[in-house]
Order: sequence, then structure tokens, then C-alpha cells
Amino acid sequence: MAQQTPLHATHVAAGARMVDFAGWDMPVNYGSQIEEHKAVRTDAGMFDVSHMLGLDLQGSGAKAFLRGLIANDVAKLQEAGKALYSCMLNPEGGVIDDLIVYFLSDTEYRIVVNAGTADKDVAWMQERLAASGLEATLTVRRDLAMIAVQGPNARAKTWAALPGTEAASAGLKPFQAAIVGEYFIARTGYTGEDGFELTLPAGEAAATWAALTAAGVAPCGLGARDTLRLEAGMALYGNDMDETVSPLDAGLAWTVDFKDETRDFVGKAALQAQGTRQQTLGLILEDKGVLRSHQPVHTAQGVGETTSGTFSPTLQKSIALARLPLGVAAGDQVEVEIRGKRLKARVVKAPFARHGKALV
Repeated sequence: MAQQTPLHATHVAAGARMVDFAGWDMPVNYGSQIEEHKAVRTDAGMFDVSHMLGLDLQGSGAKAFLRGLIANDVAKLQEAGKALYSCMLNPEGGVIDDLIVYFLSDTEYRIVVNAGTADKDVAWMQERLAASGLEATLTVRRDLAMIAVQGPNARAKTWAALPGTEAASAGLKPFQAAIVGEYFIARTGYTGEDGFELTLPAGEAAATWAALTAAGVAPCGLGARDTLRLEAGMALYGNDMDETVSPLDAGLAWTVDFKDETRDFVGKAALQAQGTRQQTLGLILEDKGVLRSHQPVHTAQGVGETTSGTFSPTLQKSIALARLPLGVAAGDQVEVEIRGKRLKARVVKAPFARHGKALV
């Protein structure tokens, strides 16, 4: 039986269409997926992301442990609440998961991992922690709920819904968080729009969702979340990278920090040996059709593959992320093989759209 978030009954009562996602019964939409997408691009929408897992890492060895666990370097986090996006790699350089780490102090971090990889992530972290001999404890926080409020008016409507939160969160920069009472308020997201990701006690989720709805924030499902993140050029684990794909090939080289040569991390030697073998770029389909994942892409330099594809409500065209041979460049014409036919597409640099505007 699929797992349920603390907001499950709220979604069902609102008439959401529920689907299985990574073993969780989640809302895919509440009516029109297009309207939900537009609400986030033009106003404010919210997503139940409580299926994702929060972890607390505490102890004198927490910082050293994370410096060896993930490809980005938490040593650059100096200010309380500052966040870092990174990939956690296997020894071969493949991506076990992509995650966010929030720095609270040198001995305390909050980590958020994906729903579909949560169990293997925790097992891997516990295994590495035991092998390290470092003093740190990893605590699973299934007692928490998470709500992402996204859009140009998301912050203002959050403050209207949650009186008393504005003073502590108004000054937050992107990828920074503050603790306000029971709320962990982070200025992060997965849509290409401004907003907050709220972490709160599970028992407060339904009331908080209702308050946000009353403030004019539109409930949105996973369907709109996927079209929004793809327009924003953001990677999805399992599509755009997995344990067989390195971050250097998945367009995530910016999340790998080699600056401190004395720092070793899992997968470092493999990344240095392999280098960049492919590149991730965007595609816009110029013929009629729909781009999806795992479609061959024929280029002058060889054959690549789409990793994520959808119809873009903002561009009104079909778009995709694709892993392509080195040498392919933005502006090139390529052909995507769909059901045995080769359709013309143009190579672009992602993102396709952010902050309410088309960028390509």
C-alpha cells in the first residue's frame, strides 16, 4: 500500500487526482494542470512535498563527515541557515541522489533527500558514518511535513497566511533558511520562481495548508511541478541522472567542488579519471510531436538521448533536456527519433523559462 503524507486527507477532500509516486499516494493535479502551472509562474501555488525526507545530522564529526560524503563542499557554508545543493556519489562517480544540505552550525545540519531514494540514502549514509569513526548521529525526521510555496507572490502570501513569520524571513537570500517558531522557512524551490519551502510539524500541516489556501495560494500537484522544473532546467533524479550517470555528464558540474585538493569525497577519483564525457543541453522541438525521456537524438557528433521531456505551457512548445555528445552547441539543429520518425529540434541552453518569462 502506498504511503500517505500528513496532507493526504486534505488532497482527497479537495478532489485531487491521486497517483502513486515513488511509493507515495500523491496529487498529480486538482483540475487543470495548465492552470496550476500558470498560477506558479504568475502568482503563487503550493505543493505538498512531505514525501521527501528530512534528516538531521548532529555531532562534532558532522562537518568532516559531509565533506567526505558529498561532491560539493559544506566548508563553504559559514552562515547559519545557508544551504548547499549537491550530489551524493557512489565510488564509480554515479549519482546515488541529489540533495540539499542546510548549515545550522559546524555540529548540526539539516539534509533533505528525494522520496524515491530515501531508504537507500539513509542506509548509505549510516554505512559511511559507521565506517568513518566520526562522532555524529543521523536522525530520520518523518515527524515533519514540507510545503513548497512558489511564485512571484509566494512570499507575500505566506506572510499573510502565517502572521509573525515575515520579520525573520523577509531578509533571507536565495538558498538560505531561518527557524521561526515551529517553522523551518527556506528560500528554496524547484520551479524557477521565488518562494519558500516550509518544514513544520506534521500535525500542523493541514491547518497551514488551509491558511495558505485562504491567503490565495493555489494548491498544485506533481504534474505542474514537473513542467515547472523542466522549464527551469532543473534535473530530476531517475530521469536526468542516476547511479550510472556522473554529475559531470548530467549538467551538474557546478555542484562538484575540487578546489580543496586535500579534501577527498566518495567518487572523486572516478570523476577525475573520467572527466566530462557528455553534456546536458536543452531541446525545443520544431516539428509537431511530444518530447519524452529516452528518445534518441541524432547530431553531427553522434547520437545522444533525451532525459526529460514535456509540453511547455510557457513556451507553447515541446521541450526536453538531453545528454548529447561533446561538440554539440546551442543553436545547432538536431533530429529526435520519435516512434520511428526523425523530427527537427533546436539545441538551446537551459533554463527555458524562469521568473514568469520565456528565456529561449
